[in-house]
Amino acid sequence: MAVGWFYLSCLVLGSLGSMCILFTIYWMQYWRGGFAWDGSTYMFNWHPVLMVTGMVVFYSAASLVYRLPQSWVGPKLPWKLLHAALHLMAFILTVLGLVAVFKFHNHNKIANLYSLHSWLGITAVFLFACQWFLGFAVFLLPWAPVWLRSLLKPIHVFFGSSILSLAITSVISGINEKLFFSLKNGTNQYSHLPSEAIFANSTGVLVVVFGLLVLYILLASSWKRPEPGMLTDRQPLLRDRE
Repeated sequence: MAVGWFYLSCLVLGSLGSMCILFTIYWMQYWRGGFAWDGSTYMFNWHPVLMVTGMVVFYSAASLVYRLPQSWVGPKLPWKLLHAALHLMAFILTVLGLVAVFKFHNHNKIANLYSLHSWLGITAVFLFACQWFLGFAVFLLPWAPVWLRSLLKPIHVFFGSSILSLAITSVISGINEKLFFSLKNGTNQYSHLPSEAIFANSTGVLVVVFGLLVLYILLASSWKRPEPGMLTDRQPLLRDRE
């Protein structure tokens, strides 16, 4: 039954994650004019799409790899590689999202890193980079002794959830900031809740719901990979999926 709930949660998560990405793309395409890579406003539109896709959806998918019951048995290396690869893909998309916003700002002579949103976002990206390189060096490469891995594992897990929380906060503040900058004229003011504001706010709510569900699964002890010697207690759980 527990495995059944897990896969139902994965189905819900997949749907919510896809909706977060598609809603962000639709917002940028329908209300903000589409996409380009030329330093214009249309280049900025890549920023929210790439950040939501990378820092929220792909990052979450990578974080949940070890919650899959299939990862509880057999060699751990393939799951480590998948975990690292998904995080690397998330990081590449995130860097492209940063390139889009910095190039847009520089092209239009707009200051960089002055808002709370930008401070939160760049902090999340910096911690993400440190987290990935630490994980690659200590947990993926074979040189690290067991005592060092045991020492760093709780820190790695803590910062994994913290970075996701910070990324979600950055996305929400970014949506709010974009709406304040874009909807400030006449009857189209943000305070009048035009259709774009309602849609973008709804996208933000979707991101929050998605993130909370991911964090719940990450923190639920019944869905964590068993420690060595504890797998026999989970055997009924694994038989549920057979």
